[in-house]
Amino acid sequence: MKIAVEGCMHGDLDNVYKTLKHLEETQNTKIDLLLCCGDFQAVRNEQDLKSMNVPPKFRAMNSFWKYYAGLEVAPYPTIFIGGNHEASNYLWELYYGGWAAPNIYFLGVAGVIRFGNIRIGGLSGIYNGRHYKLGHFERPPYDQSTIRSVYHVREYDVHKLMQIEEPIDIFLSHDWPVRITDCGDWRELVRRKSFFKQEIEEGRLGSKAAAQLLGKLKPQYWFSAHLHCKFAALVQHGEGGPLTKFLALDKCLPRRDFLQIVEIESEPGPFEIQYDEEWLAITRRFNSILPLTPKGADLRGVNLEMDDCRQWVRSRLQERGCKPFEFVKTAPCYDPSQSNFHGSFAGCPRNPQTESLLQLLELPYLLDKNPESKDLSPYPSPSIGRGPGDYDSEDIPIDDLEDDDLSNVEDVETEL
Repeated sequence: MKIAVEGCMHGDLDNVYKTLKHLEETQNTKIDLLLCCGDFQAVRNEQDLKSMNVPPKFRAMNSFWKYYAGLEVAPYPTIFIGGNHEASNYLWELYYGGWAAPNIYFLGVAGVIRFGNIRIGGLSGIYNGRHYKLGHFERPPYDQSTIRSVYHVREYDVHKLMQIEEPIDIFLSHDWPVRITDCGDWRELVRRKSFFKQEIEEGRLGSKAAAQLLGKLKPQYWFSAHLHCKFAALVQHGEGGPLTKFLALDKCLPRRDFLQIVEIESEPGPFEIQYDEEWLAITRRFNSILPLTPKGADLRGVNLEMDDCRQWVRSRLQERGCKPFEFVKTAPCYDPSQSNFHGSFAGCPRNPQTESLLQLLELPYLLDKNPESKDLSPYPSPSIGRGPGDYDSEDIPIDDLEDDDLSNVEDVETEL
């Protein structure tokens, strides 16, 4: 199986797909799957842009809307995770994963699926120590604080991924596992990106949550993006233990290392995306404590014995089949002839895919539950004092913003 891996998509589906077509033609090969490591920007209309954390001057429809509208069809099965520049209102509808557009599948805030006999897991968002132990308290329309915190990784979702026992072939994260640079040529990385030097030397570059998952899951491959550069590493899990091949990729721009083709041994095709039995069992077991307020989940009382739950899920999948539920539009499509849409914000519509999955698992729909607080943010303002240990990957400077005039941009975190 030949899998194309892409770094930060930034909504530029047209150019990525064109590049893959060119590779197929010039190298006489066939690509079976495209994986995207975040900042996908599944923007359906101009309202979605208001839920994406980028300065207004950088907001653009780009090309995803054409695939959502059916004007274009993804030429390859495409699987993506979320980063820190997403239409967060839309991805919240698909918290458990689902089709963002025909042939384009979102892995969810955390998730595992199968493509043929290859098992692919992923964690959306980026790490931020201030929000890690909180619940998913953010709801659209977001304010200047929640539009950022909504994409921060939560302990609840990481804890679910930590319950996985069966082997994972590929794992996706947006930011890098912390200390991954110890396993690669970090001096060459610093030569190209000198502003990473202090974070690398202090062991702060990357995500603690991703590092925890890397140590537990030990996948054959781990792909990331976020820092807009290519970096490879080889992780040895204990003396004589398994190896993980790590690769981070750039964003889709000319003369940048944003794409890599990986060949993985697999059963013969054809291949299709399917639900993963173990992951659905974990989802069913933990859904009752899904934290939807600023208060984090109480993880102590969950029965971790999974055999009965696995058997129950297996019987449901045998009855219904393992293919994900069909794509359904839940918002109007962008119309270039009628720009500056001023319709009312739709709030949290229930995506029929999510409803169907929860019905399959006999679980209640909880995603539109309002936080038990008038103030959605547990902080008085988006500017919060932090101690020396409160590091997160948004503190990393990234010096390659492509706009010609960035002199007046303030508080961009690690944007674009």
